[in-house]
Amino acid sequence: MMRRDGDSWDLASHVGATATLVAAGRARATNSAGPLIEDPFAEPLVRAVGIEFLTKWATGELCASEVDEPEAAWGLARMTTDLVARTRYFDRFLADATAAGIRQAVILASGLDARGYRLPWPPGMTVFEIDQPDVLRFKAATLARLGAEPTAQLRMVPADLRDDWPTALLRGGFDPALPTAWIAEGLFGYLPPQAQDRLLDNVTGLSAPGSRMATEAFVGSPELDCGRVQEIIRGATRTWRDHGFDLDICALNYPGARSEVACYLDSCGWRSTGTTAAQLLADHGLLGTPGDYATPADRPSYYTSVLAA
Repeated sequence: MMRRDGDSWDLASHVGATATLVAAGRARATNSAGPLIEDPFAEPLVRAVGIEFLTKWATGELCASEVDEPEAAWGLARMTTDLVARTRYFDRFLADATAAGIRQAVILASGLDARGYRLPWPPGMTVFEIDQPDVLRFKAATLARLGAEPTAQLRMVPADLRDDWPTALLRGGFDPALPTAWIAEGLFGYLPPQAQDRLLDNVTGLSAPGSRMATEAFVGSPELDCGRVQEIIRGATRTWRDHGFDLDICALNYPGARSEVACYLDSCGWRSTGTTAAQLLADHGLLGTPGDYATPADRPSYYTSVLAA
């Protein structure tokens, strides 16, 4: 199913299923021997969504050899490894931001992210989560049934990031006079290129000096790299369909050239520092996994940006 204006989803279909896929990867990593991340809410959230294939991956009932193509450049095992490094990056960003005195955070497209429940937030911390209304309702209800309690003042903001989400955020109690920590994790490809620019403009307009933003963005030439990445992903997910999970991830991304996130933010007064995915993997001893897909230019890069005074 190709993207269209105003499309919506739950956590078992369309863009929402990618949030469940990511949570399944976090659960798998959490359940591994000697885990580098701990997300105790990931597995029960995946179970509650009810996609059998992802539940089996989350719990370890499926082996990588059953679901990943031999010698493939990407797959569930590689995704899970990458998610460990990605999760640690964003967790560290938030820890550093709060250590610097920031007491307001916004998680854009929060999906099944449970940072509002699992991170040790300091006193006086307010965390805003923005996502589709059905996604937020499902997560809140599921975590309530588990008896989970937020570790910060958690405010959920039902809004579509393609629309006027700043108004909803302000109505939810967001204070633009306070420095804010923003995170955009696994988001930008699911926005039209123009909506990506608008989002970054809105973040800038809502941010007090000293605010910080952590982003994940793909770098490189869209004209040269997009087709190659799609071929890799579609080949890797062929076996998933044999197990009943038919999700065309590539069809969920909006086509077209888009701004490089860090360059765009820097043009708006931010100062960005980048880290390659390969470096993050190396930092955590995770290099050497099978399927070193594509070149460094094709890999996600992670940026921490600070808004100058």
